[in-house]
Order: sequence, then structure tokens, then C-alpha cells
Amino acid sequence: MNNMKNNILTRALLAVFIILFTACEKDEIGGTATEKMAGEWFVVADAVDSEGNVVYEDADLFGIGYFHLDTYNISSNSLTEMWINDNGNFWDFKTRININFDQMTFAAENADNQAYESKVTIEDGKIILGAATTPSGMPADSIVFTVTFDDDPYPEAYGYYGYRVSGYRYSGFEADE
Repeated sequence: MNNMKNNILTRALLAVFIILFTACEKDEIGGTATEKMAGEWFVVADAVDSEGNVVYEDADLFGIGYFHLDTYNISSNSLTEMWINDNGNFWDFKTRININFDQMTFAAENADNQAYESKVTIEDGKIILGAATTPSGMPADSIVFTVTFDDDPYPEAYGYYGYRVSGYRYSGFEADE
């Protein structure tokens, strides 16, 4: 009988040990496919000619200054597409862009603007890791691209091609805004 109690006690302790041991294991949470290219950015938009030369700095045209822009994965977690969204801070555009993840480049031609009915073209988009310096002097990733909108009356009226959007990965620090 005593041997039977020890056997039950041993099994109970073993079961408790197994439960405690497996309960302490943590699942590894992975990132998204576009993790290196995704983020929140602090950018400015300057009007440029077709060669990329600045025709009007932001302050001379709209005076918006730096604004937030987001890049993030699409729901299928693809390595070839992601979203770019200005959240209504500049032209109010949200569109899918084609990406080359290995080269950290992106573009879109006459892509649907999901913010409202129009078309967006993005050219020469690239993200360069560690290439920017924030206003506080810290290194950050850089983003730059040229964007045009089919519903934009300003280029024809003021003689420029589109907008060069450029800036750095948002740090969250007040000194970098």
C-alpha cells in the first residue's frame, strides 16, 4: 500500500513538473515580411521637375513642413507589395506599392488611391538603412521617393512634375519632430 502511495505521488509530481516546464515555454513571435521596410516616417514634400530638381520647397508651396507617413505590410504578408499611407497629412493617399525587398526599393504606376478615388504614381522609392540623421543627431533609416497624383492641378499651373518626399524613420522623441 505504501509503495502504491509513492507511485501515485511520483506520478503526480511528474505531471506537475511537466505542466510547469511546458507552461514556461514561450512562442517566438516573428515579424512581418516587410519588417525592414515598414515603419512610421517623418517626411517633407518638395515640388520637383522631371529631372528631380527642387522647383519649390515645401514652405514655398504648401507650408506643411514635416509630416507622418506610414509604410506597412499587406494582409497577405507579401515580400513583393506593401502599403504606403500619408494618413491625410499631405495629399491623402493610401496605395499599394511594389517592393524589391533585397534592394529596399519601391514603386507604383497609376495605382488606386484607397483614400479616395484617384491614381497615384510613385517612382524611385528607396529606403536606406542608417543613412539619415534625426534633428537630435541620432542615426535613422532614410526614405525618399517621387510621387504624382492624377487629380493634382498644381504641377501644370506652377510648372513642376511632382513631389519628392524624403525624410527619416520616426524615432518618437520630441526632439526629432
